[in-house]
Amino acid sequence: MSAKKNNISIHTELEDVTCTGNETKSNQTTRIMVKPIARARTQYTDYIVREPMELMEFLAAKMPDASRTKIKSLLSKRIVLVDNVITTQFNFPLKSGMKVQISRDKGKKKEFNNRLLKIVYEDAYIIVVEKMQGLLSVNTDRQKERTAATILTEYIRRSNRNGKAFIVHRLDRDTSGLMMFAKDEHTQNTLRDNWYDIVYDRRYVAVVAGAMERKAGICHSWLTDHKLYVSSSPTDDGGKEAVTHYQTIKSNEKYSLVELILETGRKNQIRVHMQDLGHPVIGDGRYGYEEINPLNRLALHAFKLCLYHPITGEKMNFETPYPGDFKALFLKK
Repeated sequence: MSAKKNNISIHTELEDVTCTGNETKSNQTTRIMVKPIARARTQYTDYIVREPMELMEFLAAKMPDASRTKIKSLLSKRIVLVDNVITTQFNFPLKSGMKVQISRDKGKKKEFNNRLLKIVYEDAYIIVVEKMQGLLSVNTDRQKERTAATILTEYIRRSNRNGKAFIVHRLDRDTSGLMMFAKDEHTQNTLRDNWYDIVYDRRYVAVVAGAMERKAGICHSWLTDHKLYVSSSPTDDGGKEAVTHYQTIKSNEKYSLVELILETGRKNQIRVHMQDLGHPVIGDGRYGYEEINPLNRLALHAFKLCLYHPITGEKMNFETPYPGDFKALFLKK
């Protein structure tokens, strides 16, 4: 563990969590992170909550010249963050010690409206989005079409004609949920090279076929990509090791609502592992049963993404609710 805890570096923060054992890599990362930090943070004005109160009351105290209508407008424009999560609920209960951030742009930035993609967070280095099912993350050799990356690149180029959204990780076309893109190549490389140190929690929720036999467990196998499908082996057959933790949230005679935590991030990992368990994700024609598709979609959603900012080292947590149509399958009729 490093003693240099106050240094401005993502790795000085991370070393209290994970020891990489790579002294040279950590030093190289530390040298490049001092000057840009101010630029990432100056987009927001930060306030610390001193006593419990509702968000509207807090904002009114910090902006005495703004009307309630004006404050609600700021909330609806998604430019107020509470502990790094965009918050639009005016009566959100704040607790002592929470951090409230208000964008300095006050909603004057370029608008972004797309039915398949929603911006959850943006600063000078990263964009976190919620992708809808049906949208590719990025083009493949076989598929050339509009993707999350091309949509975000068009958005970025409204204010920076040489800008671009750099892919860091992917979600399957039919999987919805949280994704992160870098806004420059250096940030992309930092995220890719240090992914398992920077991203400390990624969770999915799925609806799977049948009632799960166990409340919780671990699926561990080796996955091999055959281009059109991924195979799984319980022993090391030269494939990539994959580990998925699962917990059953609800179940009935037809389906189970399962929360999944990825220890590794392999192609189709969750879908293959749920097939291994005998409870494939509903709507999965490749690894499950085509006829079990009550939602007309793959019932898999990336609902949680927690990371240390690749430039500032700040701890950031992003979370979306479980999709309403997932929960509706478990309502008593």
